[in-house]
Amino acid sequence: MRKHVADSQQRLDIAADAPLGPTGRPHREYPEPAPLDGHGPARIIAMVNQKGGVGKTTSSINLGAALAGYGRRVLLVDFDPQGALSVGLGINPNALEKSVYNVLMSARLDPHEVIHETAVDNIDVMPANIDLSAAEIQLVGEVAREQVLARALSKVADEYDVVLVDCQPSLGLLTVNALTAAHGVIIPLETEFFALRGVALLVETIEKVQDRLNPSLTIDGILATMFDGRTLHSREVIASVVDAFGETVFDTVINRTVKFPDATVAAEPITTFAPTHKGADSYRSLARELIARGGSP
Repeated sequence: MRKHVADSQQRLDIAADAPLGPTGRPHREYPEPAPLDGHGPARIIAMVNQKGGVGKTTSSINLGAALAGYGRRVLLVDFDPQGALSVGLGINPNALEKSVYNVLMSARLDPHEVIHETAVDNIDVMPANIDLSAAEIQLVGEVAREQVLARALSKVADEYDVVLVDCQPSLGLLTVNALTAAHGVIIPLETEFFALRGVALLVETIEKVQDRLNPSLTIDGILATMFDGRTLHSREVIASVVDAFGETVFDTVINRTVKFPDATVAAEPITTFAPTHKGADSYRSLARELIARGGSP
C-alpha cells in the first residue's frame, strides 16, 4: 500500500494569503499530478455514508473519471444492490449474468469474469444488481465474512491504481466488508443539518473497523456535496463540519447542479458529458487534492 501522507499545516501555510474558499479556509490550488510510470498496486477507497442521497454514487463515478483523466487506471466497484453506479456507466443490472454478488459468494470465480470495460478510458466497473441484497444474509455464516471483498479485490489490485467502492446507504456487513478491504474512506456529506447528525455514528463504525479488522484504514476526507453557497443553511453546515473535523474536510466542495442528474441519464461522467462545466472542474479539483494528500497515486 502506498503511504498515506498529508502535511495539512504545510498545505495551509502555502496558501495562507489566498482568498477564502467555501470551507472558510484559504483557497488552495492543487497542482496537476505527474504521470505514472506504471500501474498498481491499487489503493482501495470506500465511498461511505449510511445516509442515502448524499452523492456517493455521483462522487464515485465522477472522481473515478477525473482520476482516469489524469492517467490513473480506475476500477469502480458497485457495492449497492440498487445498482445505480452500474446504470450510471451504461450497464443494465437486470441483464447481468454475473455481478459482484457472484464474486462474493464463490471464492473460485475469477473477478475478471465480472469486470466490464466502460466507454471512459482507464475506467472498468464491477457491477451489481438486486442479487447483492442476499449476500448480507448469506455471508453471516461464513468464516472471516468481513474479509470476502478484500480477498476478491486482491486478485485484481495489481492492475489498477485506484479502486473506488460505492457502498450502499447502510452500516451493515457489506459496508464493513468495504471498510475492511479499503486503505481509505471518503465520506460524502450533503450540506444539510440531518446529514450532519449521522457522521459521528459513521466515524464510530470506522474506528471499530480500524480497531478490530483493519488497523491501516484512514479517513481520506469528508467531501461536502450539494452545496448551495447562496443559502445560510449550507454555509452554516459546512462551517460546523470544518469546526468538528478540521483538515479532514476536503477543500473541494461539490455544488448542487442539474448537470449531475443530466449526466446520469446520459450514462456518462460529467467530465465527458459537460467537460467545461463547473461540476466537472470540481471533481478534477477533488482528484488533484486527493493525489496531493496521498490518497491516490
